[in-house]
Amino acid sequence: MHNDTTTAQRISVQDENGTTVVFELNDSSAATDLLGQLPMTVAVENFSTNEKIFYPDALDVSDTPLASVAVGTLAYYEPWGDVVMFYGSYNANSALYELGHVVSGGDAITNLSGTITIAAE
Repeated sequence: MHNDTTTAQRISVQDENGTTVVFELNDSSAATDLLGQLPMTVAVENFSTNEKIFYPDALDVSDTPLASVAVGTLAYYEPWGDVVMFYGSYNANSALYELGHVVSGGDAITNLSGTITIAAE
């Protein structure tokens, strides 16, 4: 088959210790923008008690759905320009856009630290 329009795009997030998390992206413009910036090596930061964040270049959210409230969501918080990997529950937010969801390593999101490399699978 040469037509993979139905194949979902996945990205891997790996830190210096080998901790790896895989996310499946949706087909929004913001997810496409993020994919176009890969591979990327950036610092990962703790935020609050339920998320890890990193900062890509700005993403276009024009057709991107608001994030559903679910552990394992990969989202973009437009006001601060950060991508969020949720490992705990959170409240819905009108500026939080869904990029995808975890498909592997979700329990390891909390362990990500230092510098991470994000790459297309």
